Amino acid sequence: MSETPDPEVIELASKVFDLARTGDADALAAYVDAGVPANLTNDKGDSLVMLAAYHGHSAAVSALLERGADADRANDRGQTPLAGAVFKGEDAVIRALLAGGANPESGTPSAVDTARMFGKTELLELFGSR
Repeated sequence: MSETPDPEVIELASKVFDLARTGDADALAAYVDAGVPANLTNDKGDSLVMLAAYHGHSAAVSALLERGADADRANDRGQTPLAGAVFKGEDAVIRALLAGGANPESGTPSAVDTARMFGKTELLELFGSR
């Protein structure tokens, strides 16, 4: 029972995903407040938080987490926003995700595994202090 997606819904979702990629925290917050799911995912399983985190937008990450988004929601490849932020070296995003409850042990590879892989001992210390 496959339904054809409404083109207007697809257009809205594309717009919201673009807002996450560009980091427009205020607009993202407004859309979520108006009913867009905070855990909306694209065809690869990337959540709004994942896209905002991977592109280095800590304010957007925080706005989404404050509205109930899951900090540990993994994409279809098992990657979490925190592991992506570690990979990209996005320190402000890492701190926003941790403040929002992200678990450094979640995902494959986890943020801990990613920090070890890249020799980021300061992050290993930060994760250990939680």
